[in-house]
Amino acid sequence: MPTSGAAGVPGRPTGRLGTRRVRWGERFVVALLFVCGALSVATTVGIVVALAIPAIEFFRTVDLFDFLTGTNWSPLFADAHFGVLPLVVATLVTTFWALVVCIPFGLGAAIYLSEYAPDRARRVLKPVLEVLAGIPTVVYGFFALVFVTPLLRDIWFLPGDPPSTFNALAAGLVMGVMILPTVASISEDAMSAVPRGLREGAYALGATRMQVSMRVVVPAALSGIVASFVLGISRAVGETMIVLIAAGNQPNLTLDPTEPMQTMTAFIASAGIGDLPTGSIGYKTIFAVGATLFVMTFFMNLASARLVRRFREAYE
Repeated sequence: MPTSGAAGVPGRPTGRLGTRRVRWGERFVVALLFVCGALSVATTVGIVVALAIPAIEFFRTVDLFDFLTGTNWSPLFADAHFGVLPLVVATLVTTFWALVVCIPFGLGAAIYLSEYAPDRARRVLKPVLEVLAGIPTVVYGFFALVFVTPLLRDIWFLPGDPPSTFNALAAGLVMGVMILPTVASISEDAMSAVPRGLREGAYALGATRMQVSMRVVVPAALSGIVASFVLGISRAVGETMIVLIAAGNQPNLTLDPTEPMQTMTAFIASAGIGDLPTGSIGYKTIFAVGATLFVMTFFMNLASARLVRRFREAYE
């Protein structure tokens, strides 16, 4: 008769007195979970190795300093130049305009859904908002090209020429719309997780709903809000189809978003279509740009982890 207690570990069933019964199903589940965890680690290691080997071969031909500081990018031409700076600047410019849209509107939507919206409105609005995240990015790209760009050209009132047919501004703004559900959903989840006692304590002291939202709930949920911002930045940096369709796909070192640009992901997508001979310097350039993008996102995630730990609040 199975027993538990002094002869075995408390709480664990045993077979004969003093002998623990083997649970094969439990061991199978533990082994399966270990395989799942190891598979994700192995995939990450495989990606790093696949990027690193061709990138190292590339940097044996091209000087790393010239690659990072050069202002002329034409790696597939006969007179090749390998300055990646135009691609990096274009990536940062489109990311900036995406954040101009997704951070204020996403945070505002999260505050409304968490603190102001009735339950019935929240149950309707949040799924509708998240539908935006399910739209294919190629659709967003054509939306930026055939709707947002003509609209910007029609209403342009700032000094200087209106945006060209292909420009980074329309691509960045539409990327912000695409990322908005991510920021809003994660931020709203973080705010909803704030203990209700904090709100009730603030109301008991005479605070208004706005004061409770901005001075109690948002600071208490700041780690989750920062995490949503960082995830939005990572998505903007890695977005491909929108910038490939709407930004012009032309290497152009400028901060003017009304001009066409080529981001790092757009170059990788346009160059990696199978026309380049395997092992050529143009082929290895794809991996060099990919490794640069990987390093950028790695340090970004590292900084985000430190920020999240810095602002993390724990409640019992």
